[in-house]
Amino acid sequence: MRWLAFLPFVFVLPAQAETVKVGSKRFTESYILGEIIARTAGDAVHRPGLGNTGILVAALKSGAIDLYPEYTGTIAKEILKLDGNPGLAELNRALAPLGFGVAVPLGFNNSYALAMREERAQALGIHSLGDLAKHPALKLGLSQEFIGRADGWPGLKAAYRLPFATPSGLDHGLAYEALAAGRIDIMDIYTTDAKIERFQLRALEDDRRFFPRYDAALLYRLEVPKRYPEAWAKLQKLEQRIDERTMIRLNAAAELQGRSFAEAAALLDSGAQSKTKSERNFLGVLFGPDFWRLTWEHLVLVFVSLAGSIVVGVPLGVAAAKWRGATQIILGIVGVIQTIPSLALFAFLIALLGMIGTVPALIALFLYALLPIVRNTHAGLEAVGKGMRQAALALGLSRRDRLRRIEIPLALPAILAGIKTSAVINVGTATIAAFVGAGGYGERIVSGLALNDNATLLAGAIPAAALALAVQVAFELGERRFGWMRKALGQAKV
Repeated sequence: MRWLAFLPFVFVLPAQAETVKVGSKRFTESYILGEIIARTAGDAVHRPGLGNTGILVAALKSGAIDLYPEYTGTIAKEILKLDGNPGLAELNRALAPLGFGVAVPLGFNNSYALAMREERAQALGIHSLGDLAKHPALKLGLSQEFIGRADGWPGLKAAYRLPFATPSGLDHGLAYEALAAGRIDIMDIYTTDAKIERFQLRALEDDRRFFPRYDAALLYRLEVPKRYPEAWAKLQKLEQRIDERTMIRLNAAAELQGRSFAEAAALLDSGAQSKTKSERNFLGVLFGPDFWRLTWEHLVLVFVSLAGSIVVGVPLGVAAAKWRGATQIILGIVGVIQTIPSLALFAFLIALLGMIGTVPALIALFLYALLPIVRNTHAGLEAVGKGMRQAALALGLSRRDRLRRIEIPLALPAILAGIKTSAVINVGTATIAAFVGAGGYGERIVSGLALNDNATLLAGAIPAAALALAVQVAFELGERRFGWMRKALGQAKV
């Protein structure tokens, strides 16, 4: 009956309305394009910041989203593994067996490039990617996705025979600050980044034409035009609507002028050339209109997953303590689950369940919360003295009654300590649920990283930390009160 632990996940599953489900990746331009697409389609929901290409494709394949903004070069190199620089017709032929299509070219090319500070590049005489081979001491700061893509660092290094070791991944938004501070010399950029001019960067010439064109378009499920004919007709109006200059302006509105992604997207319709910087006040962002929604989402993620972990984890801990042959198997499995990278687990769950959002996030958090509960239950039962067991046996109690009346009550402090540990860990771990559109405080953290905006980032991190402290204090008060009750009951029996 352990499947009953998953019932809470069913009750928090949002109703699936017949609306277009739009996804986006975790960088500024994709957020803004996702907002533009959702606004244009009309009856649509935007699932922002879902992660890298792999997660978006898995979500698209499962039907968790219907479409998202993608680039032709990424489709060709990363998704289809095609050579050359194929056009839309060739891409559509290759995508058809997957049930996908690409259409509605938005009107701009946003290519990859490597960039340096202008003064540093000028001092070293570096103008093109080929010149980098002469300077092996330069420090690289590349984004995680660029490092792993076939059309990113591995292919670029081979094409130019660059003498650099593969660096550790660095978040795209943070790399600009690191470059400006001189901690790195080279970073990967998108050619429509608004910060290129602000940080006075030189985009190095791709003299061997390694990078293909990255024309922005809509990658969609083939059923979308028939399933949502009105919305699809509206989306057709976006064709060639956004040129490179316009996209840079919209990116600047979010990254340099302090506007939200939705506000930046709205500038496309207004055509306004906003140059006014909107200062983000920390308290204003912290207690913004989304505060209570994010708080509720975070609480649901933490405590519903914790409830499932308790229902499953305590019996598993009992089984590990009572069945000697199963001890190492049970403890080993929950230990291994704890080591699975969160994004890898999310990608697997999206493909397995055919959905994004709350349910895969709850299942992931449920799995991560098992280890402390199972281990503490096992340890608490192991700590019960042999004399207590023999006394219970002398009283004629059955194994079940001995467990229920003697051993579990004595092990309860250890079990509660494991539940408390899982609850506190879950508060922090739940922030990664924003990567699959499950909301919570992580939504602000992800947005803050994309914008390199400390106010937004802290407005997500501080409430999460405060909630973790509040949960710990609540459990400790509960343990103290429970201890008083146990002591009073013991005195009453005496």
